[in-house]
Amino acid sequence: MLSATLARTALSRGVTAHRLTKNVTFYMNELASSPSGCQNQASEDHKPLMLMLPWLGARPQAVAKYCEIYFRTGFDVLVVESEVQEFLWPRWGLDHGKRLLELLQSERFASRQLLVHAFSIGGYTFTQLLVHVSQDAQKYQSLTNRIKGQVFDSLVVGTLETMATGLGKTIFPHLETLVKQVSMLYFGMFKRQTVDYFNTGIDVFWNTPILAPALFFFCENDPLSDARATEELIDYWQKRGISITAKKWENSTHAGHLKRHPQEYLVTLELFLQAVQITPLRAKM
Repeated sequence: MLSATLARTALSRGVTAHRLTKNVTFYMNELASSPSGCQNQASEDHKPLMLMLPWLGARPQAVAKYCEIYFRTGFDVLVVESEVQEFLWPRWGLDHGKRLLELLQSERFASRQLLVHAFSIGGYTFTQLLVHVSQDAQKYQSLTNRIKGQVFDSLVVGTLETMATGLGKTIFPHLETLVKQVSMLYFGMFKRQTVDYFNTGIDVFWNTPILAPALFFFCENDPLSDARATEELIDYWQKRGISITAKKWENSTHAGHLKRHPQEYLVTLELFLQAVQITPLRAKM
């Protein structure tokens, strides 16, 4: 499991890993200190929290690189993994989203400002959380108010075929075409249990109850993330009054933009963090 491996990886000096559940690991960033230099419960309770939703099959070393960015900025990081069965049987995905929602509202995190960084299918996991929020916006208003920014990297958008392609490339790359064909057959056979849920989730995501500024990283040559569909979503959100920052490359790699274009990625992300005005505690460099 990614969480277990990451917990054993020395991400950074002064960072401690707490495995909360099978798929959720909390990284407490002791590098960050309050302006006075002292660390106490009050400062811990108000340290901003990065909710990181990695892509399927993410290697611990790759996720660690993103965690390090936020550790240096002064965030604690909550890494929440997704599993393929939560996608294939969306009811389980909704249960996963509900558990995540409850965790974010628990006493440990209830006073934290939040930033969301979702990669690829991690956007689907976030959508499952949004479905619950949209059903009772008043109940979850305090949570939506705490989300100060949202980052979407290689968001899987497009047709059902795009999703099936993603499954093939992620699960069995050597049998990509076969997995895609079987997936499409499966989605057709279990339309009420899959496609109808996907359509509900897509509608909720487009009409998201979270109006915090959003940053999109995407590229023209990504078979799992249709650039035109991403641009349509961006345009729709802008018309709803959401502040958007977008970084698009002509050539890049799905969930690999940081590796391919490190300087542009980091500069864009840094400017976004400054713009959303989350006030992290100063990190001890």
